[in-house]
Amino acid sequence: MEFQSSVKIVTEWDIVAARQLGRNVSKDLGFGTVDQARITTAISELARNIYLYAGKGQIHIEKLDRSTTRGLLIIATDEGPGIPDIRKVMEDGYSTSGGLGAGLPGVKRLMDEFSIESNVGDGTEIKAIKWLR
Repeated sequence: MEFQSSVKIVTEWDIVAARQLGRNVSKDLGFGTVDQARITTAISELARNIYLYAGKGQIHIEKLDRSTTRGLLIIATDEGPGIPDIRKVMEDGYSTSGGLGAGLPGVKRLMDEFSIESNVGDGTEIKAIKWLR
């Protein structure tokens, strides 16, 4: 199943567009409403981080089709300042924006697989996968 789509994140409206794309793709794949909500929440958080901290970037969504299961891959990329201390941003309650700090730990909990790569001065790439049960 070759499908992929991206939303460039530059304005707050792009966050809404990325959420909508995620909801549509997850629905097409057959995810239930609870998992659709998890996926759109994760996308919203990732897109908001791009908007707030990097200024611009992209949310890329791919359908995954393995022999035994299907899923959805979210890749959030930016060329922002990068994250100097990944361990710190992965702590519950840590926030640089004064938000609730659900942030990246929340995304990790909402999804089945999660990885983050960041280089100071070069930007960040976060991958998150949700598998269809």
